[in-house]
Amino acid sequence: MSQPILAFHRLFAQARMPERADRAAGGTIPTRAFRWCEAITQANSFGWYVFAPMDFSLLWDGEDVYWTCPLLEDWVRLEAAQLPDMAAHFDNAAPEATRGYSPPFLTALPEPGHVQVWTGMIARTAPEWSLHVRGPANFPLPGGFSLYEGIVETDRWCGPLFANLRLTRTGVPVHFTPDTPLLQVQPLPRMALAEATQGAVRLHEIETLDWPAYHSTIVAPAQQADRRPGQYAVEARKRARCPVHP
Repeated sequence: MSQPILAFHRLFAQARMPERADRAAGGTIPTRAFRWCEAITQANSFGWYVFAPMDFSLLWDGEDVYWTCPLLEDWVRLEAAQLPDMAAHFDNAAPEATRGYSPPFLTALPEPGHVQVWTGMIARTAPEWSLHVRGPANFPLPGGFSLYEGIVETDRWCGPLFANLRLTRTGVPVHFTPDTPLLQVQPLPRMALAEATQGAVRLHEIETLDWPAYHSTIVAPAQQADRRPGQYAVEARKRARCPVHP
C-alpha cells in the first residue's frame, strides 16, 4: 500500500477524530452559494477539520488567562495544563526514553491573551509535503478569539498539532467544544511554497489581457437570453471528475 499524503495519530483517546472538510461548511453557507458557487464550496472542502479535544473555556482579564472545564469547579490561572489522565496514558504507550514528555493541552504564551491549544493529535505528511494549519474556511466560529495560520513541515516535524489563538475579549468567557471544528488543515506540496514557484508571477496592464478568454467567461454568458446560473460550477465539477496527474 502506498504511503498516504496525510496521517493523523490520536494521542488523547477521548478526542474527536479529524473529518474531511465539508462543502457546505457544516450547513452554514447560503443555499445559493452551495448550489452555484464552486469557488466557495471547493475552499470549504479543501482539507480536514480538526476539533478541540474536550469542552473547555478561556477567560482573559487583560493581564492573565484563566481556564476551566467540566472537571474543574472554578477558574484556574493558566500557565500550562494537561488533558485529563494524558500523562499516564502517554507514558503507558511511549518508549521508556520518551516518557514524561506528553504534550500540554493548554499553554499561556508570553504575548498577552495568547494561548496554544493542543488538539490531542499529531499529523504527519509524506516526504515533500507540508501542512497548512488555519481556521475553518467560511465556517462561522464563536466570537472572542482569532486564530493564527501556519505552514508546518510535517514530513519532518513529529510534534503536537496545535492552534495558536489570540483572545479578543476581556472579562467574557470564550467556550470551545468538539462539536465545532477548531482548525482546518490542508496538505501542500513543498514545490508550491518554493521561491521559484511563488516568484513565477508577471504583472501586466490591461492591454495584454487575454480578451478572447474574457469574452467567453463574461461577455458570452451575459448575452445568452436563456442563461442559467452556475455555469462555472458545472464546468468546474466536470473538470474535477478528470484525473489529475503530477
